Amino acid sequence: MFRFFRTVAHHERTILFCCIVLFLISFGVLLRKFYVENTTLVPSRGGTYIEGSVGELQPLIPWFTVTNDVNRDIVSLVFAGLQKYNPETKKIEDDLGVLQVSETNKVYTVRLHENIEWHDSTPEDPHLVTADDVLFTFQSIQNQDFPNSLLRQNFLGVTIEKVDERTVKFILEKPYRFFASNLTLGLLPKRSFEGVPVAKFDQVLDYGFEPIGAGPYAFKGLVQTDLSVEITLERFARPLEPFYHLERVVFRVFPDYNTLLSDIRTLDGVRLVPRNDTGEPIVPRSFRATNYTLPQYVALFFNLDKEILADKKLRLGLQLGTDKQALVDRVKELVITDTPLLEINTEDWRYQYDPLSAQGALFNSDWHLPEKVRLQRLLEMRESNTVGPLHVEPIVYIDTGASLILTGALLDVQLGSTINGIPIQASSTGTWVSALPTHGGTGSIQLGYNLLRLSDKKGKVIDSAYVWRTTKSKDYKAASLEQQLLEQFVASRSEALPPEERITVANLYLEKGFLRRKLSTDPTDIRINDKGERLSLRLVTSKQPPQYEEIAKEIQQQWAQLGVHVGIEIPETRAEFEKKLINRDYDILLYGQSLLDNLDSYPYWHGSGVQHFTGKRSDLRIDAYNLSQYASLEADTLLEVIRETGSSDEQKQALSDLREVLKKDVPAIFLYSPLYTFAYNARLQGVRLGTPSLHSDRFLTLHRWYLKEGRQFQSGKSWFSFIPWVFSSALWQ
Repeated sequence: MFRFFRTVAHHERTILFCCIVLFLISFGVLLRKFYVENTTLVPSRGGTYIEGSVGELQPLIPWFTVTNDVNRDIVSLVFAGLQKYNPETKKIEDDLGVLQVSETNKVYTVRLHENIEWHDSTPEDPHLVTADDVLFTFQSIQNQDFPNSLLRQNFLGVTIEKVDERTVKFILEKPYRFFASNLTLGLLPKRSFEGVPVAKFDQVLDYGFEPIGAGPYAFKGLVQTDLSVEITLERFARPLEPFYHLERVVFRVFPDYNTLLSDIRTLDGVRLVPRNDTGEPIVPRSFRATNYTLPQYVALFFNLDKEILADKKLRLGLQLGTDKQALVDRVKELVITDTPLLEINTEDWRYQYDPLSAQGALFNSDWHLPEKVRLQRLLEMRESNTVGPLHVEPIVYIDTGASLILTGALLDVQLGSTINGIPIQASSTGTWVSALPTHGGTGSIQLGYNLLRLSDKKGKVIDSAYVWRTTKSKDYKAASLEQQLLEQFVASRSEALPPEERITVANLYLEKGFLRRKLSTDPTDIRINDKGERLSLRLVTSKQPPQYEEIAKEIQQQWAQLGVHVGIEIPETRAEFEKKLINRDYDILLYGQSLLDNLDSYPYWHGSGVQHFTGKRSDLRIDAYNLSQYASLEADTLLEVIRETGSSDEQKQALSDLREVLKKDVPAIFLYSPLYTFAYNARLQGVRLGTPSLHSDRFLTLHRWYLKEGRQFQSGKSWFSFIPWVFSSALWQ
């Protein structure tokens, strides 16, 4: 080859060299084209995902993270339970153990997978997850000294037995089809708590800030920076699917959202993104925002222990008069909710906002607008004054010292009769006359309303009439106008007037005790009952989230149009609010409830959740979740069927029946399901939240997330497919 190049001309060598270069370039292009066409991009392992959140870091112990969402996020990756919720299928599935449920729904048997290790396991000191760890985790909860009494409620009446080193049996006193969701709690290693009293489990800070779990990621370190607290987790090799792509997950906990935004460039994700006044998420354009809801609802809970709210018609009127669309528009929410039974598809029905029907329901509950009460009283007096022999002008303008002169025909009244004790006198014209004094004494006409009684000479009342007296011209003018409107109303009711001149009670307004024509600027007055009591309700809500105050104000404005006064109370501290909550110190409570992954509404609406008051503070239960104090034998029976039945058809029918019972009884007005936003950088791929039941459930799909990609040959393809591909007809077309 060397002699060949020496024998050819220089320009020929140049041409040959160029041809070789062109061949190599073309070959490389073909190789690249073949590789791209016959491979697909797939996630590859590696990369660090960094997420920012606002909150306060507390010890990372699964038993005590119920009310701390920031901790729950971290715990969901460090720890694993016997079972787990799948937000894509919306079902409870196996995690560290395989679950078997008896036909009676009373025996739950779990067998641990083989070779599951705790994060502190080493070749020299293997630390396997065993049945003893399962017993420790759940039997500790059942201990009377356990610091979390709310969690203990989930395992009351449950017997936990060890079958062998990898098998545990949970035996229930009665069937409970949702019990598997209790087994999603992260397991804890028994040996990490040896020598610690159960009552002090929440104080084991060395473990709480260096936790050891059996989840997909292991705790590696905690660092305090100028802006945040950083917690680093690293992928832990487990012999369980699914397998994770991300090598590390770093949580950065900031004190507030402004501080988080100042460091947004270092983040790949942001949990619970706030929204601005227009409802848009507050994140840079490089981030993708995804909205989601949880099985939660915000409602107005009626305290049925209050006498004023015992009337079902009143509660119905308030529900019909609540414009939920205007309410969610005010707080930039989207998902209106009408029932606490979130497993029911409610797309085909809605409670309709109907202010006219609301007014009717409130009227039927014997709460009337003052205009209605005043008009009814005037009509009664008018009828009394126009029927019988005693005819009196309903209003008179007489100064003190003058007399009210009454006359009538002697054909209707005999001499010797009296009016309020003053005898009538015969006149020369065949009529009778009576002068009622205004200076006091027998038969005197007082200021304001007077009832005049015409009695025969034996003292039997023949007729009666009403007369209103004033010495003020301004009041007389207002009363005269009121009488004109009264006559117009009577004529309207009998259709004696043309339609354009007719009036109803809705056209009237009560001002300073007199009816007048209602103006567009007049507010709706507060309703009163027969006792003259005003329809005034105390609405209590919490300071957080701030939307609750806006909702309370919207309710206050809407119900004011119905004639209902709402006083808003927002305690300054969480402790003050919880005190009112436990003591049921409210007429109406604006609050939210979460059904979690099992959608079990039993704790919130069964009669067992009612707070009972014995006079002893120690008897008050913090786990009395029935905030409406709602007690219904029919509802209790259906809730028990939903919990205990093993038949899906029976459960579906019970849910449908329960919906109708709650709809009829109106123990609360269900408003909306809160909308949340999670944002992530566009470079993060594979993010799918599914249908989470908790904020931390987004990490149940973390195995799909990735930051790096690689190429993989399609099925049936390899580098040996290159030659056939080169000569394929498709290449040359």
